[in-house]
Amino acid sequence: MTATSQTHPACLPMDSGPVAPTNPLLTFLEQLQETALKTLGPKNFDPKLYVDLSLKSNLSTAQDAFNRLPRAENGTVSFTDLDFFMQSYWNGAGEDLVYAEPVDFSPEPEGFLPAVENPEVREWALEVHWLWKSLCRRVAGGVLESPEKHTLIALPQPVMIPGSRFREVYYWDSYWVIRGLLARKMYETAKGIVSNLVYLVDEFGFVLNGARTYYTNRSQPPLLSSMVHDIYIRTGDMDLAKESLPALVKEHDFWNSGVHRVVVCDAQGHNHTLSRYYAMWNEPRPESSTIVYPLWPISLRKKNYRDASDLTTLATTSIIPVDLNSFILKMELDIAFLANVIGDSTTAAHFIEAAQARKRAMNAIFWNEEMGQWLDYWLSDRTTCKEDGYTWEASNQNRNVFASNFIPLWIELFNSDGTLVEKVMQSFRSSGLLRAAGIATSLTNTGQQWDFLNGWAPLQHLIVEGLVRSGSKEARYLAEDIAVRWIRTNYVAYKKSGAMHEKYDVEKCGEFGGGGEYNPQTGFGWSNGVVLAFLEEFGWPQDLKIYCQ
Repeated sequence: MTATSQTHPACLPMDSGPVAPTNPLLTFLEQLQETALKTLGPKNFDPKLYVDLSLKSNLSTAQDAFNRLPRAENGTVSFTDLDFFMQSYWNGAGEDLVYAEPVDFSPEPEGFLPAVENPEVREWALEVHWLWKSLCRRVAGGVLESPEKHTLIALPQPVMIPGSRFREVYYWDSYWVIRGLLARKMYETAKGIVSNLVYLVDEFGFVLNGARTYYTNRSQPPLLSSMVHDIYIRTGDMDLAKESLPALVKEHDFWNSGVHRVVVCDAQGHNHTLSRYYAMWNEPRPESSTIVYPLWPISLRKKNYRDASDLTTLATTSIIPVDLNSFILKMELDIAFLANVIGDSTTAAHFIEAAQARKRAMNAIFWNEEMGQWLDYWLSDRTTCKEDGYTWEASNQNRNVFASNFIPLWIELFNSDGTLVEKVMQSFRSSGLLRAAGIATSLTNTGQQWDFLNGWAPLQHLIVEGLVRSGSKEARYLAEDIAVRWIRTNYVAYKKSGAMHEKYDVEKCGEFGGGGEYNPQTGFGWSNGVVLAFLEEFGWPQDLKIYCQ
């Protein structure tokens, strides 16, 4: 039974809903993944490597050869036999994408970051700009000819990958990639990224977590509308607005229907509709199943800021998150803006109304006046569910401090309120999140990557840009202070390691982050984009030191 067929449709079950089917290749790759783990052992084992492989021949031939491999009494395969099988029947992970030259790349772009006066910082910014060339790919011809041999989904335009083990396009990463491209006026490459994501909406009804078949069961924080909006603001491309709008409306429908939709009745008796993360899946994630499987059946269902703090108690479908609803509110405002641009006043009015309703909901359900923050809301076993929705209880607000509690500040409907901005700034300053090298994700050191000591580029950017957009001089000073800390740690880490990193240690300037289910990665799309966006916004004076203080 699906969530929408329950007796009380407004009160959605914790762990039920539609399940996306798998496919024969992916099912076999998971079997191969488990065999490889037994043969190679867990040290430095990356399960994602195996579900990214592509076939040299047909699947049945590979399956027959696999079934004929000699096995010990405990079922293990020798390293030699496994290696021979891999070499004979599989192409390497990532070989289904090939290097591509961005059409608008220039090695020494004219007018690049004019406010960056310090020559050391300017030289480094150009090196970061050059990384777009190394991260650009296009789908190999074999994927189009024989899609059944690949887990990669063929996209029509060249892509920007994040880097390292992330060998395909990712959804929310792409927003900060685009911000970095816009800082260099690489508009055609940015539009190509949007075209690919619109293609995914047309094919699947939403933007996938990433462009692999094992991601067809879930999405990521929805930022496609922000990509379209930001490109339009820079280019005035009316065709982009017209062509993207139907996909944006379709994505909005996805996030506001079925298992994603939750109704909560506030303390004054008013019903509010909000959204939650939910995957169409009831198994461990294929790209990491050999890691999380011992903890199953916990609910690993979203890519979000603190979803991995305690894997033994995780239940992300029971959370109504501040961050997700902030992004959907932004989507509603973006759709209204773009609809106005193309002259569709009816759609614009509808989404302005939807945005105002979501703002009221976020204030009623998430806002905590005492803390001066928006707090996630938990649908616990104690939560009362009536015919028309859940009943709000103050005790169900998650009072732990997360950087994501401040993401609503990114949204115009909140950052335009000067009194509110002042209160939220005071809360942020006293929260303990701002450290020597940036904003921590949380205050809890769990060893998981979306927790302390790690800082992530998207969170720095969302909070900094929200402060800047408020128009407050004090807020801008705080924003610039955060940006300087973040730029410095990225610079020093780059000089020491020769790479941009996925995440950074906010306690130690110049150190990259760690923890979680895989080794630290380099590349790195969103880190590159945020550094370039910060340098575009704030510049870097000649006499400002770039090294750690």
